Amino acid sequence: MSTPETSRFVRLRVELVLEIQDADGITKAALRRIADDGEMPAAERTHGEAAVTEDTAEALAYLVDPFDLVSQVPGVELQQASWSSERIDYDPDAPNWDLDEDDVDDDGDN
Repeated sequence: MSTPETSRFVRLRVELVLEIQDADGITKAALRRIADDGEMPAAERTHGEAAVTEDTAEALAYLVDPFDLVSQVPGVELQQASWSSERIDYDPDAPNWDLDEDDVDDDGDN
């Protein structure tokens, strides 16, 4: 393809399943990150502190930063990011659990 037909922008989708082994440690780390953010408005700080205290998944979302994932990759600049976290039931042996299910074509190839 020639340059005019090729977009410089790429959407990178990443899905992670994490096992929480120290919920208290995650909550404390998220509270420290919120406390250390000098630019966060007071109302947002109060909301964030309540959210991370009530839900470990929210605390984890405060600690995971998409910029950190690509900041050391040469030749790219993060333009936009969004992410969320949620508690899930996870059974890697279940027949319907497949992270790559959206990436498989009709022949079963990726």
